[in-house]
Amino acid sequence: MHFFFIIISIFNSYRLFYNTLLYSTSISISLKTTSPTNFKMFSNVAILATAAALVGSVSAVGSARVQNNCGYEVTLWSVGSEISNAFTIPAGGNAYAEPFTRDAKTGGRTIKVTRERDGLFTQKPQTNFAYSLDGAAVWYDLSDVFGDPFKGCKITVTSADKNCPSITWQDGIPPAGSQVKTCGSNNDVTLTLCAA
Repeated sequence: MHFFFIIISIFNSYRLFYNTLLYSTSISISLKTTSPTNFKMFSNVAILATAAALVGSVSAVGSARVQNNCGYEVTLWSVGSEISNAFTIPAGGNAYAEPFTRDAKTGGRTIKVTRERDGLFTQKPQTNFAYSLDGAAVWYDLSDVFGDPFKGCKITVTSADKNCPSITWQDGIPPAGSQVKTCGSNNDVTLTLCAA
């Protein structure tokens, strides 16, 4: 007898949970009986309503982009707790993009750009476009290591959203001070090499 009351209690809790869920998503279902067919239909509709509510609440995430306007190819690697395969961007306006992601171990990612195809592993000068996805915001910055591979060429980091601060290196050399900026994570942020 005690077992029967536990089962009824679980069923009522389950039904109350889904009634509350359905009410919050503006769907109403009338359960006149507790037959297995009605309960199964109720469960399927509840699952679909939950999925629809979740899909509607997910916002799109932007991308980190690298635009190569230089007269020469560049090679990049996306680096977090792991290093991606090399990706070479041909000269003359070609681009690379990756959706903003949060690295489980490091928190952020860095797109390391060199003028040499093996530059990451031979300590050639590299420009590092780093970002960290933090919920509705993405933090980004720009730095050079082992030299300045784009010295003499303008470099910018911009977004189509004018509320996102830009970074500009007039001569391809980092200025003094912090370069860390933040933007809504639904925006694309683009590093442009040899910008106009």
